[in-house]
Amino acid sequence: MEAPLAERIRPKRLEEYISQSHLVGTSGILTQNIKRGLIPSMIFWGPPGTGKTTLAEIIAKESERPFFALSAINAGVKDIREVIDKAKNSSGIFTAKNPILFIDEIHRFSKSQQDSLLAAVEKGWVTLIGATTENPSFEVIPALLSRCQVYTLKAFTKEDLQALLNRALKTDAFLQSKDIIIKETEALFRLSGGDGRKLLNTFELIVNSLDEKPVEITNDKVMQIVQKNTVLYDKTGEQHYDIISAFIKSIRGSDPNGAVYWLARMIEGGEDLKFIARRLVISASEDIGLANPTAIIMANNIFQAVSVIGYPESRILLSQCAIYLATSPKSNASYMAIGKAQQIVKQTGDLSIPIHLRNAPTKLMKELGYGEDYKYSHDFPGNFAYQEFLPDEISNIPIYEPGQNSRENQTREFLKARWKDKYNY
Repeated sequence: MEAPLAERIRPKRLEEYISQSHLVGTSGILTQNIKRGLIPSMIFWGPPGTGKTTLAEIIAKESERPFFALSAINAGVKDIREVIDKAKNSSGIFTAKNPILFIDEIHRFSKSQQDSLLAAVEKGWVTLIGATTENPSFEVIPALLSRCQVYTLKAFTKEDLQALLNRALKTDAFLQSKDIIIKETEALFRLSGGDGRKLLNTFELIVNSLDEKPVEITNDKVMQIVQKNTVLYDKTGEQHYDIISAFIKSIRGSDPNGAVYWLARMIEGGEDLKFIARRLVISASEDIGLANPTAIIMANNIFQAVSVIGYPESRILLSQCAIYLATSPKSNASYMAIGKAQQIVKQTGDLSIPIHLRNAPTKLMKELGYGEDYKYSHDFPGNFAYQEFLPDEISNIPIYEPGQNSRENQTREFLKARWKDKYNY
């Protein structure tokens, strides 16, 4: 079976590599490292289809190092140990340089799997190159991350996509055998979402689907063929953002039916379940907040559970959380409060801290009156003492406005009883 177009034209040398000039351009950090023979362990972070795997293979070839690869999707600790043993045994056979161990989708490795890489990296048995579409600060354990340089790969620009398409037409034997006329590229580029691999796969699908001579590529033909042959869910493109938007808006709008439907669309499209769980945690605070403080506890527990329980069971947890959030009372008061507070800070700058609220760790500070008139709330009836907690210039501005729901209505009465007319609650 013939390899896909993206594989057939995969670059073999650095000068053939398209995009990421900040890394592999003439003065790019990776270009300079390869020239000097200094290849540290590293993490490539970027969207799908930006050349992470290709770049790792090129680095291995141009630095003359043995190359070993694993995919975190189907590799376990045993597989990691086996490939590390092979890499150790290869040292000194082909080259005196450390072998490169490439881990694709390293964010999918559990903590124990990532721990199993530490010794090999620390002792120099391998030079690790990991690839991830997720922020490594959240997905890679600190001990491993501290031993790696993190390089960010960017989605392909329109110019990059055009260069990639031109290269395919110029170098691929199958495409050269066709009489191809590209009249429009907007649909191709938009559907790719900056993913070079997706551009090439979509282009090959279009060419194979058009039984005509010459093969004319137009926006209308591209959309008709793609919609007929594929499920449009791109984990990094427009559909990704539109569907997560529809999901969150369904929860905000208290429609569990819409929420579960859009959840199913994401799951069937192969969306990262932890990405969905993170968005549920955000929604629990932004859209529900103090109307139901248990919502964020639920969402955070679901996120933790999804992190250790894989598919298909995690879909049940996500469904439970989505329904719970959708059917909870809503309040964006916390979201509005921090936004208002930040705006006040930007407008007023560094206002002076009331002297009674200041810390007084030294004798001089005490002599200057720091903390002198502060009233310790627990020494007063109801654990409350009326005093000022804001700078004088904004002393009566209400920043938190309780929402209109049963829980925050109680909060409003609580605040009124203490602050009287100060904040107009």
